[in-house]
Amino acid sequence: MDKHSYSVTINWLQDRKGTMCSPELNNNITNETNCIEVATPPGFPGGMPNIWSPEHLFTAAVSSCLMTTFLAIAEFSKLEYLSFKCDSKGILEKVDGKFIMSEVLLFPEVVITDESKRERAARIVEKAEKACLISNSITSKITMKTNIIIK
Repeated sequence: MDKHSYSVTINWLQDRKGTMCSPELNNNITNETNCIEVATPPGFPGGMPNIWSPEHLFTAAVSSCLMTTFLAIAEFSKLEYLSFKCDSKGILEKVDGKFIMSEVLLFPEVVITDESKRERAARIVEKAEKACLISNSITSKITMKTNIIIK
């Protein structure tokens, strides 16, 4: 596979807040740029509540990579499922005098209809975590607790 690149532009607005945009994510119909506000989280001086922070985006990158990798492996494996969701929590702490995202906790939940497929679904989630390119690119500990629900 060839190399891929992903472009992001950050623009400061005011205080500890800016916008994050990608020219690759423009709406093809309206040509509007798909941007989100980003800010220092409220736990830091000058932090702002209710706005995406780098720490939220880091955690979201791990969680969303798990989802997209699961979707690809489940499709390839022909696993039938009703839904997938993943709660996640990124842990920020000071280690050796530096703030780091030391751990990401993942709580994937897959809903299936066939009890006999429970183990298979769990294995596919595990395989997705091991294959996730974001998790494989970071040094944070990844902890996962999977819940397979039968409906």
